[in-house]
Amino acid sequence: MTHEDDEDAPGSTVCLAHMLVDGHVIDPQTWKDVSTFRKSERKRLYAARQTQSADERKSASAAISARLDEMLGDVTGRTIAAYWPIRGEVNLHGWMAAVSERGGKVCLPVVVEKHQPVEFHRWTPGCAMAKGFWNIPVPEETQPLVPDVVIVPLLGVDDSGYRLGNGGGYYDRTLVRLGGDKLIIGVGQAFARMKTIFPMPWDIAMHKVVLGDRTVSDHSLG
Repeated sequence: MTHEDDEDAPGSTVCLAHMLVDGHVIDPQTWKDVSTFRKSERKRLYAARQTQSADERKSASAAISARLDEMLGDVTGRTIAAYWPIRGEVNLHGWMAAVSERGGKVCLPVVVEKHQPVEFHRWTPGCAMAKGFWNIPVPEETQPLVPDVVIVPLLGVDDSGYRLGNGGGYYDRTLVRLGGDKLIIGVGQAFARMKTIFPMPWDIAMHKVVLGDRTVSDHSLG
Protein backbone atom coordinates (compact mmCIF):
# COMPACT_ATOMS: atom_id res chain seq x y z
CA MET A 1 0.00 0.00 0.00
CA THR A 2 2.77 2.38 0.90
CA HIS A 3 6.47 2.45 1.06
CA GLU A 4 7.13 4.64 4.08
CA ASP A 5 10.88 4.06 4.43
CA ASP A 6 10.56 0.39 5.34
CA GLU A 7 10.04 1.12 9.01
CA ASP A 8 7.64 -1.04 10.98
CA ALA A 9 4.83 1.05 12.35
CA PRO A 10 2.31 -0.39 14.79
CA GLY A 11 -1.39 0.33 14.72
CA SER A 12 -1.16 3.55 16.69
CA THR A 13 1.38 6.00 18.04
CA VAL A 14 3.98 4.44 20.33
CA CYS A 15 4.86 5.98 23.67
CA LEU A 16 8.55 5.22 23.86
CA ALA A 17 8.64 5.42 27.65
CA HIS A 18 6.80 2.16 28.16
CA MET A 19 5.86 1.00 24.64
CA LEU A 20 2.10 1.02 25.24
CA VAL A 21 0.45 0.27 21.89
CA ASP A 22 -3.33 -0.06 21.53
CA GLY A 23 -3.48 -1.23 25.14
CA HIS A 24 -0.58 -3.69 24.75
CA VAL A 25 2.62 -3.28 26.74
CA ILE A 26 5.54 -4.21 24.50
CA ASP A 27 9.03 -4.96 25.77
CA PRO A 28 11.33 -2.43 24.03
CA GLN A 29 14.16 -4.93 23.49
CA THR A 30 11.79 -7.48 21.96
CA TRP A 31 10.41 -4.87 19.58
CA LYS A 32 13.93 -3.77 18.65
CA ASP A 33 14.91 -7.37 17.85
CA VAL A 34 11.74 -8.00 15.83
CA SER A 35 12.21 -4.75 13.91
CA THR A 36 15.80 -5.69 13.04
CA PHE A 37 14.68 -9.13 11.87
CA ARG A 38 11.88 -7.72 9.72
CA LYS A 39 14.14 -5.14 8.13
CA SER A 40 16.58 -7.89 7.14
CA GLU A 41 13.79 -10.06 5.74
CA ARG A 42 12.39 -7.17 3.72
CA LYS A 43 15.77 -6.59 2.15
CA ARG A 44 16.04 -10.28 1.23
CA LEU A 45 12.54 -10.47 -0.22
CA TYR A 46 12.82 -7.22 -2.19
CA ALA A 47 16.01 -8.61 -3.72
CA ALA A 48 14.18 -11.84 -4.66
CA ARG A 49 11.50 -9.79 -6.43
CA GLN A 50 14.12 -8.01 -8.47
CA THR A 51 15.44 -11.29 -9.86
CA GLN A 52 12.07 -12.24 -11.35
CA SER A 53 11.66 -12.14 -15.11
CA ALA A 54 8.69 -10.51 -16.81
CA ASP A 55 7.34 -13.96 -17.70
CA GLU A 56 7.59 -15.11 -14.08
CA ARG A 57 5.67 -12.05 -12.93
CA LYS A 58 2.95 -12.60 -15.54
CA SER A 59 2.68 -16.27 -14.60
CA ALA A 60 2.24 -15.43 -10.91
CA SER A 61 -0.40 -12.80 -11.71
CA ALA A 62 -2.34 -15.25 -13.87
CA ALA A 63 -2.13 -18.02 -11.26
CA ILE A 64 -3.30 -15.77 -8.42
CA SER A 65 -6.09 -14.29 -10.54
CA ALA A 66 -7.40 -17.76 -11.36
CA ARG A 67 -7.34 -18.79 -7.71
CA LEU A 68 -9.15 -15.63 -6.66
CA ASP A 69 -11.87 -16.38 -9.21
CA GLU A 70 -12.24 -19.89 -7.81
CA MET A 71 -12.34 -18.59 -4.26
CA LEU A 72 -14.80 -15.73 -4.76
CA GLY A 73 -17.11 -17.16 -7.41
CA ASP A 74 -19.87 -14.79 -8.51
CA VAL A 75 -18.72 -11.26 -7.69
CA THR A 76 -21.92 -9.52 -8.77
CA GLY A 77 -22.78 -6.84 -6.24
CA ARG A 78 -19.71 -7.49 -4.09
CA THR A 79 -17.27 -4.74 -3.14
CA ILE A 80 -13.66 -5.83 -3.41
CA ALA A 81 -10.67 -3.80 -2.30
CA ALA A 82 -7.60 -4.45 -4.41
CA TYR A 83 -4.40 -2.37 -4.66
CA TRP A 84 -2.17 -0.52 -7.09
CA PRO A 85 1.08 -2.53 -7.29
CA ILE A 86 4.32 -0.91 -6.18
CA ARG A 87 7.84 -2.25 -5.65
CA GLY A 88 7.30 -5.44 -7.63
CA GLU A 89 3.99 -6.47 -6.05
CA VAL A 90 1.79 -8.89 -7.97
CA ASN A 91 -0.05 -6.96 -10.69
CA LEU A 92 -3.79 -7.68 -10.62
CA HIS A 93 -4.95 -4.93 -13.00
CA GLY A 94 -6.40 -7.44 -15.48
CA TRP A 95 -8.27 -9.29 -12.75
CA MET A 96 -9.59 -6.03 -11.30
CA ALA A 97 -10.95 -5.03 -14.71
CA ALA A 98 -12.61 -8.43 -15.14
CA VAL A 99 -14.24 -8.18 -11.69
CA SER A 100 -15.61 -4.77 -12.62
CA GLU A 101 -16.95 -6.08 -15.92
CA ARG A 102 -18.67 -8.98 -14.13
CA GLY A 103 -20.63 -6.66 -11.86
CA GLY A 104 -18.32 -6.32 -8.89
CA LYS A 105 -17.29 -3.01 -7.38
CA VAL A 106 -13.53 -2.55 -7.11
CA CYS A 107 -11.90 -0.02 -4.81
CA LEU A 108 -8.35 0.99 -4.00
CA PRO A 109 -6.76 2.03 -0.69
CA VAL A 110 -6.20 5.76 -0.36
CA VAL A 111 -4.07 7.34 2.35
CA VAL A 112 -5.95 10.44 3.46
CA GLU A 113 -3.74 11.18 6.45
CA LYS A 114 -0.34 9.78 7.37
CA HIS A 115 -0.30 7.16 10.13
CA GLN A 116 -4.09 6.79 10.01
CA PRO A 117 -6.37 4.08 8.56
CA VAL A 118 -6.92 4.35 4.82
CA GLU A 119 -10.15 4.87 2.92
CA PHE A 120 -11.18 2.74 -0.05
CA HIS A 121 -12.25 4.66 -3.16
CA ARG A 122 -14.11 3.25 -6.18
CA TRP A 123 -11.98 2.27 -9.18
CA THR A 124 -13.18 1.37 -12.65
CA PRO A 125 -11.19 0.42 -15.76
CA GLY A 126 -9.95 3.57 -17.46
CA CYS A 127 -10.99 5.92 -14.65
CA ALA A 128 -8.93 9.05 -14.13
CA MET A 129 -6.12 8.58 -11.64
CA ALA A 130 -4.23 11.09 -9.52
CA LYS A 131 -1.02 10.96 -7.50
CA GLY A 132 -1.61 10.13 -3.86
CA PHE A 133 0.82 9.89 -0.97
CA TRP A 134 4.29 8.76 -2.11
CA ASN A 135 3.06 9.28 -5.71
CA ILE A 136 1.02 6.07 -5.62
CA PRO A 137 -1.85 6.39 -8.13
CA VAL A 138 -5.35 6.69 -6.63
CA PRO A 139 -8.75 7.27 -8.23
CA GLU A 140 -9.16 10.98 -9.00
CA GLU A 141 -12.84 10.91 -8.13
CA THR A 142 -13.50 10.44 -4.42
CA GLN A 143 -16.13 7.75 -4.00
CA PRO A 144 -15.58 5.95 -0.66
CA LEU A 145 -16.75 2.35 -0.34
CA VAL A 146 -16.72 -0.24 2.43
CA PRO A 147 -15.31 -3.51 1.03
CA ASP A 148 -16.65 -7.00 1.63
CA VAL A 149 -13.33 -8.52 0.56
CA VAL A 150 -9.86 -7.02 0.96
CA ILE A 151 -7.03 -8.27 -1.27
CA VAL A 152 -3.78 -7.44 0.52
CA PRO A 153 -0.34 -7.50 -1.14
CA LEU A 154 2.30 -9.21 0.94
CA LEU A 155 6.06 -9.27 0.81
CA GLY A 156 6.32 -12.21 3.20
CA VAL A 157 3.80 -14.41 5.00
CA ASP A 158 4.28 -16.86 7.83
CA ASP A 159 2.76 -20.22 8.73
CA SER A 160 -0.02 -18.53 10.71
CA GLY A 161 -1.04 -16.10 7.98
CA TYR A 162 0.69 -13.02 9.37
CA ARG A 163 2.09 -10.84 6.61
CA LEU A 164 5.27 -8.90 6.22
CA GLY A 165 4.45 -5.73 4.30
CA ASN A 166 6.32 -2.57 3.46
CA GLY A 167 6.34 -1.49 7.09
CA GLY A 168 4.00 1.49 7.17
CA GLY A 169 1.35 -0.23 9.30
CA TYR A 170 -1.54 1.06 7.19
CA TYR A 171 -3.21 -2.28 6.55
CA ASP A 172 -3.05 -3.27 10.22
CA ARG A 173 -4.62 0.04 11.27
CA THR A 174 -7.32 -0.33 8.64
CA LEU A 175 -8.19 -4.02 8.90
CA VAL A 176 -8.66 -3.98 12.65
CA ARG A 177 -11.31 -1.28 12.20
CA LEU A 178 -13.19 -3.00 9.37
CA GLY A 179 -14.60 -5.72 11.59
CA GLY A 180 -14.42 -9.51 11.59
CA ASP A 181 -16.98 -10.09 8.84
CA LYS A 182 -14.62 -9.02 6.04
CA LEU A 183 -12.72 -11.63 4.05
CA ILE A 184 -9.02 -10.75 4.03
CA ILE A 185 -6.92 -12.44 1.34
CA GLY A 186 -3.16 -11.98 1.15
CA VAL A 187 -1.44 -12.40 -2.23
CA GLY A 188 2.24 -12.65 -3.03
CA GLN A 189 5.03 -14.58 -4.68
CA ALA A 190 5.83 -18.20 -3.87
CA PHE A 191 9.09 -17.16 -2.19
CA ALA A 192 7.11 -15.05 0.28
CA ARG A 193 6.78 -18.01 2.68
CA MET A 194 8.42 -17.55 6.08
CA LYS A 195 8.29 -19.63 9.24
CA THR A 196 7.28 -16.63 11.35
CA ILE A 197 7.34 -12.84 11.26
CA PHE A 198 7.30 -12.82 15.08
CA PRO A 199 3.85 -11.19 15.13
CA MET A 200 3.16 -8.33 17.48
CA PRO A 201 -0.24 -7.74 19.14
CA TRP A 202 -1.30 -5.26 16.45
CA ASP A 203 -0.47 -7.53 13.49
CA ILE A 204 -3.53 -8.83 11.62
CA ALA A 205 -3.49 -12.34 10.13
CA MET A 206 -4.86 -13.01 6.66
CA HIS A 207 -7.90 -15.30 6.46
CA LYS A 208 -6.55 -16.84 3.26
CA VAL A 209 -3.28 -16.59 1.36
CA VAL A 210 -2.81 -17.13 -2.38
CA LEU A 211 0.72 -17.36 -3.76
CA GLY A 212 2.17 -17.24 -7.25
CA ASP A 213 2.67 -21.01 -7.45
CA ARG A 214 -1.15 -21.42 -7.12
CA THR A 215 -0.99 -22.61 -3.51
CA VAL A 216 -3.78 -21.51 -1.19
CA SER A 217 -3.69 -21.61 2.61
CA ASP A 218 -6.63 -21.05 4.92
CA HIS A 219 -6.11 -19.39 8.29
CA SER A 220 -9.69 -18.37 8.95
CA LEU A 221 -10.15 -20.99 11.68
CA GLY A 222 -7.07 -19.88 13.59
